[in-house]
Amino acid sequence: MEGIFTYFGLISHSHGFILVSHLLLVAIIALVLAKMAVKSPRLVPTGLQNIMETYLLGVVAMGRDVLGETLARKYLPLIATIGIIVFLGNIIGIIPGFESPTANINMTLTLALIVFIYYNYEGIKKHGVVHYFAHFAGPVKWLAPLMFPIEIVSHFSRIISLSFRLFGNIKGDDLFLWVLLMLAPWLVPLPAFAMLTFMAFLQSFIFMILTYVYLAGAVLLEEESL
Repeated sequence: MEGIFTYFGLISHSHGFILVSHLLLVAIIALVLAKMAVKSPRLVPTGLQNIMETYLLGVVAMGRDVLGETLARKYLPLIATIGIIVFLGNIIGIIPGFESPTANINMTLTLALIVFIYYNYEGIKKHGVVHYFAHFAGPVKWLAPLMFPIEIVSHFSRIISLSFRLFGNIKGDDLFLWVLLMLAPWLVPLPAFAMLTFMAFLQSFIFMILTYVYLAGAVLLEEESL
């Protein structure tokens, strides 16, 4: 958003530089939090370790109903990392002087492509190329010429769905906050900060649960056909 002050904008006005700078900042914060959480592990967790363990258990519980315990834990590193990066990318834009990297389509599209490539890779790895893509034809053979292109389009549309949903919501939130800060920079925006924080959590949750759902659709073909 041109015209909005950012600390990185003092170094360079290039939008690409500002995006990459905020993305690197988010990555550094995530790494620091992870390092601090495991710096002095305790049997009875406290502080940041307790928060991180609660988060990881919550991510596993989220995937348990979709994939089962074993697969939910298998994909925990991917889902948990996506959740942290997306949440930090969402929340940092609420802080004056910073910009949400998730409000840029380049980042959200990259995340969506990572999920798309990975879940298809996992499906092919488990079932083989022929069996995996044969599933796109549907259970009725004579409908295969119709179902196969529909399924292909449906899968590629997930890239658009994942990327534009996150981008649109966070971009809208940033614009909403920008307008409020211009109109009433002190007390009025306070309820908006609470709402935007909730939205940061919500969009992270949606991205994670959809990733779990797409993985389930790729690796649990037998269960779907029952």
